[in-house]
Formats: sequence, structure tokens, C-alpha cells
Amino acid sequence: MNYRAVLATTCLATLLAGCAGYGEPASGPVAGVSSLSDRCAALGADLMAGAPVDDLVITTGAWKEAAAVEGTGPDTQPMTPAHCLVEGYYGGHEGLVGGSYRTGFRMRLPLDWNGRFLFEGGGGSNGLIRDATGQNGLGNTPALSRGYAVIAQDSGHDNDRNNVPSHGGQLAFGHDPQARADYGHASLKPTYDLGQFIVTTFYGRKSDTNLFWGCSKGGQEGMAFAQRYPDAFDGIVAMAPGMSLPRAALAQTWDTQALAKVLTSRGETPTVNGLRTLFSDAQFDLVGKATLAACDRLDGAEDGMVTAIGQCTTARVEPELRARQCKANGESECLDKAQVDALIEIMAGPRDAAGNSLYSSWAWDGGVGSQGWQVWKTGFVGGPPSLNVVLGGNALASIFTTLPTPIEADEEALLKWQLAFDFDKDAPKIYAVEPPYTTSAWQDVGMRSTDLSAFREHGGKLIVPHGSSDPVFSVLDTIDWWNGVNAANDGAAADFARVFPVPGMTHCRGGPSTDHFDALAALESWVIDGVAPAAIPATAADETPWPGREMPLCPYPQIALADGDGSYRCGVPGQ
Repeated sequence: MNYRAVLATTCLATLLAGCAGYGEPASGPVAGVSSLSDRCAALGADLMAGAPVDDLVITTGAWKEAAAVEGTGPDTQPMTPAHCLVEGYYGGHEGLVGGSYRTGFRMRLPLDWNGRFLFEGGGGSNGLIRDATGQNGLGNTPALSRGYAVIAQDSGHDNDRNNVPSHGGQLAFGHDPQARADYGHASLKPTYDLGQFIVTTFYGRKSDTNLFWGCSKGGQEGMAFAQRYPDAFDGIVAMAPGMSLPRAALAQTWDTQALAKVLTSRGETPTVNGLRTLFSDAQFDLVGKATLAACDRLDGAEDGMVTAIGQCTTARVEPELRARQCKANGESECLDKAQVDALIEIMAGPRDAAGNSLYSSWAWDGGVGSQGWQVWKTGFVGGPPSLNVVLGGNALASIFTTLPTPIEADEEALLKWQLAFDFDKDAPKIYAVEPPYTTSAWQDVGMRSTDLSAFREHGGKLIVPHGSSDPVFSVLDTIDWWNGVNAANDGAAADFARVFPVPGMTHCRGGPSTDHFDALAALESWVIDGVAPAAIPATAADETPWPGREMPLCPYPQIALADGDGSYRCGVPGQ
């Protein structure tokens, strides 16, 4: 059924402003809980009468009273305000694998609206709809509680409905060209348009300010908006952006092969469980100590952090690792040669037989070897397996290569596939186009263009925080991208785009870092008040070696420099 053809048959008599449709806003503001709650209950008919998307179905239109949020401690969120919850889906097609696809969404529209709209980015392989409260970092007030109308979406597939165990399970959507494109970018602008339409229909006017916040895959989505749909947003936070996702998946398989060599050196057959036991906690601690011994002082202070981003090289760290290498069999407080060799190989990044880089190298940093780093590379004993295998390997097989490989969503099957991956023969498949695919995985999902001229001319602002110890997406790749943007803008990229490395932080959060910071507030100041962020204040969590430490996140190429009294300032060493 095409709900674009459905006409609203009743007027919302309780509304003080009268009837209003898309493009025909109400004559004035609608005040009071009663009016907005009535409008919320009857919103579905108005939306389906003129929606900018095909086959819109509203499954929920419900008024939610203000409610307290459960939990205690510093990260407890404030009360969820009274708001209208709208849920549904739109579009749809029959996939080549996985059945029927459509794009699901959730939107929350607060009673006390601040006139702003926020698109909440997704994560991982998506396939689920986030809560649309506008979560935006550890300890920060959600956007909904700040007064934003917030929308979230599943990027065109459902982890339950489109799950095919023989074709990657939840990643089966990669076997359908349209579903892969929707995941990469094609579902973003229609969802944005729908969100704008819902705002106008509900409040009777357009939003004043449009912002985006996302991390990981959500960061990739922010980059997609800046590059492909540059007029959509006034400002974007693209944190730890997966802008090079297919290439990063090559690195995940490269890492797995490097680590498997350690097991082989011990006479063991590589298994997922074997990866879990590859390093002891004490050995990973040695890796962190070696890195700090080599690089902690590069920023001028011995403070347990490497703020001199990009300066902590393998040439500096390897001697410290080798000094901690076992000298005889049976030693326990040391690293064996195969472990050190694997770490060096991993940090150099994937290469083909001719030595050509296939992704990026990685920053040696204080969080390398921390738990947030381990969970991706090796997994935990008694805990999750290596995410590089179960997510990275599956994504490379099912989404990021053309043609995709049907593979069982089984951890040992995925490991076996990764270990057989040929970086000369198979890596070029991330750029391949072969029927029924008319675009490559890189074209669908890679969002690494340095041409942001349309976004700049629109007046958009872009903030890119990225953990220096991120084990999934290399901060050095992000910095290299920004250098390209800077060159394309004659050295003036900082006028509209700034990268903020976070020393010690792993993927989106965690690690020995100051990972509590409010990038959304910094974006608001830049977009609304015209104040560019010279730094973003950040604080260390209680579980770090320095609870409560405060230091600024600095826009690259500046770093945090210690003043000697426990305080820090942003600057360029030697200047």
C-alpha cells in the first residue's frame, strides 16, 4: 500500500493553531501539554498524507510524560522530558538475499522544544534503531533533554528480519546492492527529509538549527552528510569516523593474520579462543609501559599520556619492546619474540606483497594494549571474542568486497576465512564493480573525500574527535584526511573543520584518557554563537590512573602542553 496517497480525513480540533500539513505550517505556536499530546496521538494521518518518502507507515504515535532515568553515579542521565514518540518505517524493496528491506526510524519531539533538530548516528553494522534520545558522549546531557527534536534510523535493514545465517547472519544485507548502498549512505538523506517533515508538521514551523552527532559508523554517517548531502546540516560531530570502513576491515584481517602467527609459533592451531589467550594482562601492561617509556616525555611532561600525536613511532617504541623481550624459556614477566613481531606488524598497517599501504599505520599511544584495545584485537578470556574476527571479518566478507562471500556467521568459520584472505588477490575487491552491483563497496561506504567545498560554502562546521588508541579506525588516517582537506583549502581547513585527537582513548570511549567531553556543546557554540573551539575541555574517568584529571582536547596540529603546575594548554611544541 502506498501511504503517500492516503489523505488525512479529520482536523485536529483541539489545536489552537488549527490544521497544518507539510509546507503549510500552523499559523502560530501550539502551547500546552494537552494540545501537543493530542497532536501526537493523531499525527500519523497528517504525516502519511504528504510525507517526502515512499510507503510511510507510522506504527507508534504516543505522548510520553516526563520520566526519571534509572541509574546512579556520574554518568546518570537527567530526566527524560515530556515528548511525542513517533516510530515507523518507509520505503522497501525485495532483496536478492534476506527478504524484504525497509528503513525503520524513531523520533522524539519534546514539549519544550528549543527549535533545534538532531540526527543521531548509528553504529557497527546498524540494523537496529537507536533510542533517539540523542546520546552524545559519556556523562553528557542527551540532546532530547537539551530540548532537541531527535531522529534515529536503522540504515535500511533489520538485524532480526533480514538475518540469514548462511550469508553472514545480521550482515546478510551486504548481499543486496540496494541494502548495501542504504547502509553506506542512501538511507540518510530520506530519513533527514522525513525528520524535517515531522518537525514541521508537529510544531508548525521549521527547525532553526540542524545538527548531527555520531561515533564510529555514526561518524561515517556524519562524513557522508558533509560530503554527499552538504546542505543538510549546520554542524556535524563525526567522532572516530569510519570514513575508510572497507580499508579498515582489511586492517582487521591483517591484524588477525599477524596474531595467528604467534599461535603458530607455539605449535598451536589458530582458534578464536587461542587469540583470547595470546597475551596475559601483565604482558599487555608491558606494552603500555614500553610505549610510555619511549614517548611520554615527547610533549614535555611525564604524565602517563602521549599527547604528541604522530610523533610516537615504531622506531622509538620497538627498542623498548625488545628490551622487555624474554631472554630465556620459562620467563613470565616478559614478551616473547613472536608477540613483539606481531605488534610491530599490526601497527605498521596492512600492505600488499609490493609493500604498498592498503589502509594506514596506527599511533603508538598509552592506550595500546588496554582493554578497549584488546577487545577488538584478541578478545577476552571468559568474555567476548575478537571483534576483529566476528565483526571485522564478517563485514569484509559480506559487505566490503564485491562480490560478497556467503559465509556462516560462526566465529571459527570467520577466522578461517580471514586467515585465507590474500592481500594481493582479494584486497582489490573493495573497489570492484561486478553485476548485480553497479557501485563498489568503497563507493557505497567509503566517505574519505577531501573535497568539502560545498559543505564549507553552506556554512557547515565539522568537529572530529578521535581516540589516539582507537583499535578500529586509525587516528593517523583521520589526520591524513584532514591534512588533505587543509591542502585543498589553502591551509584554512580549521575555519570549518577541526580534528581533536584524544590521547589514550580507544574506540569512542575508554582507555587511560580524558574521555568525558562535550563535543555537542562545542559545536553549538561554533554554529550558533560563531565561536570556533580553540579547545574542548575534557576530564578523566574514575577508573583511569588519574581520576578527575582535566586537560584540553586540542585541534590538530596543536597538542596539550603541560604548564608545570598540573594544568595544560594547547599549542605547538617549540613555538
